[in-house]
Amino acid sequence: MASFVTYEYIHKNPTIMTYIQKADDALKALGYTEHSFAHVEMVAQKTGMILHTLGYSERDVELGKIAGIMHDIGNIVNRIDHAQSGAVMAFRLLDNINMPPEEICTIISAIGNHDESTAEPINPISASLIIADKTDVRRSRVRNTDFITFDIHDRVNYAVEKSNLYFSDDNKSIVLDLTIDTEISSVMEYFEIFLERMILCKKACEYLKVKFKMIANGTKVI
Repeated sequence: MASFVTYEYIHKNPTIMTYIQKADDALKALGYTEHSFAHVEMVAQKTGMILHTLGYSERDVELGKIAGIMHDIGNIVNRIDHAQSGAVMAFRLLDNINMPPEEICTIISAIGNHDESTAEPINPISASLIIADKTDVRRSRVRNTDFITFDIHDRVNYAVEKSNLYFSDDNKSIVLDLTIDTEISSVMEYFEIFLERMILCKKACEYLKVKFKMIANGTKVI
């Protein structure tokens, strides 16, 4: 069954955009870093970039971008198990717009497997989504404007002055390249809270048959 559902269609769907906004509002109330349109749109584009670079079909790229923009809607239910809640919500939303079941299955399995507490790269789209989501660390995600009251997540994100995700020249490695202000947070502190995520990125890269590398301030650390 052919599908008319595209990333742009989803992006312009007012119902889905409301769920994304309200999910971020809930996290804002709980003191979490930004998970709104800046985050999900960036994740969508990076997911698509990974799939495109590795030679997957244009439809797979489209499905990856859709999974990316919808991946955090479950936060409106609760932060705990938000990946599973989001997958169930995405099923209902996509089924209501008559997306083919096979494509819905691909998207909800990716959404349901993106959180590090339960994630597994089970298909190329889920693996690409994991990498795109877990490497989005940047200063602009910090909402707290009072540096004195920063917790470790605020401090580590705020310390990242530049963040870039790209493929090596031979397309055999995915590289996370960070510039970290070590006066604000040490590289060791970054690993203290993000080690599990970096291990998951490595696992997702292995599924895609590429290597995961991380550079911090010009030095290879993974």
